[in-house]
Amino acid sequence: MTLQHSIKTLSALIIGLGAVGTAYGAGFQLLEQNASGIGNAYAGSAAIGENASANYFNPASITLLPGMNVSAGVVGIKPNFEFSDGGSTGPTTFGGKPLGPLGGRAAGGGDGGNAGTWGVVPNAHFTWEVNPRWWLGLSVGAPFGLMTDYEKGWAGRYHSEKFSIESININPSIAFKATDTLSIGVGLNWMQLDADYRKAQYAAVVHPAAGLLGTGDMEARVKAKGDAWGWNAGILWQATPDTRFGLSYRSKVKIDADGTTKVSNRSLNAAAAAGLSALGVIGTHDAEASIELPDSAIFSVVHQLNDRWTLLGDVAWTGWSSIPELKIQNSGIPDAELDLRFKDAWRVSLGANYKYSESWTFKGGVAWDQSPVRSDAYRPSALPDNDRYWVSLGAKYNFSKNTAIDVGYAHLFVKSTSVNNHSAEATAGVLKGDYKSSADIIGVQFSHRF
Repeated sequence: MTLQHSIKTLSALIIGLGAVGTAYGAGFQLLEQNASGIGNAYAGSAAIGENASANYFNPASITLLPGMNVSAGVVGIKPNFEFSDGGSTGPTTFGGKPLGPLGGRAAGGGDGGNAGTWGVVPNAHFTWEVNPRWWLGLSVGAPFGLMTDYEKGWAGRYHSEKFSIESININPSIAFKATDTLSIGVGLNWMQLDADYRKAQYAAVVHPAAGLLGTGDMEARVKAKGDAWGWNAGILWQATPDTRFGLSYRSKVKIDADGTTKVSNRSLNAAAAAGLSALGVIGTHDAEASIELPDSAIFSVVHQLNDRWTLLGDVAWTGWSSIPELKIQNSGIPDAELDLRFKDAWRVSLGANYKYSESWTFKGGVAWDQSPVRSDAYRPSALPDNDRYWVSLGAKYNFSKNTAIDVGYAHLFVKSTSVNNHSAEATAGVLKGDYKSSADIIGVQFSHRF
């Protein structure tokens, strides 16, 4: 097959790729850039180089892949976020003014149901050995994604009712095999981010002469999109015939997103709604936001214990402190702000592969994944995140020496999660209660070498 035909094949595989659903790496990072790593809880990701998806985790590791390689897959993620209210309250101001006796009233409205929904994360990758020293790679995937979706009118509606982030990342790279044991690689990344944020806004409308016209809820919906460039790099060292190490780094990506904030009436009476419409509050407003997506680094080791067993390990770091807040600047209405105060986070994973036969390889792995959420006082309902533990299983079947399919499954156990978020008490009230959370991840990956 020619290079041109291979690229056409890859293009057919990646049409429409993007994150649809919710993240289940810590924060809103999506580790699931292949399905073949699920079975190992992504241990050894920057050094294993078992198919073309190696290009994303460490561009230097594509020097392990002879010829031309295509790999594509899909991962399904089902998180569970079940909230139990423990005394949430409503906002105390509207438009910067105290609500008086109305302020601090019980938010009411129930627990919001299960805010986690099925998400789908596709991926596609291509590598080409140009000559014995140089390789080219291309990856398309969704490194960030998030969705939480509560029932309308729930107790935390002034914090969030729906928060969705979808991304697409295109990552070409080049790798050089400097010696028989040392390779280096670099890549460029173009990333696009789409965000959709919906919440309720309490309103108490007072006319200077007529007095109180009405109280109730409005609905605010922010939709924004932006794109930016970043870079990544890595090294791969074959320390001994049986042991190799990989180190990779992905840069920060600062995205300036533009869009609109649409404010509509939900439960205000006609007189109050008319008053807010006359003031220009109800309607569509220009909006913009900037977010500096975090940089990350992975250190991996792969050790061939014997003809049957391969051991894998990862230590990863993500610089989540690049996101202290999320501020949405609006024209004509007050800005919206999420006070996040994220902290940097670590991830440690261990895995093993057992080669049962020439056709079958079985996989297992465990991981500890640290949340960037600092404390229950800054845990947002849009991302009720906490530390979690992975337990993973998977299998690889080789149809031939050049064609394989991987399947993987992981269950994520999440620590008991409390929330007492008063970071926006004046405008959103206090969200107080507990979350019961977990997640299931399942995926399939097809890989072929030409």
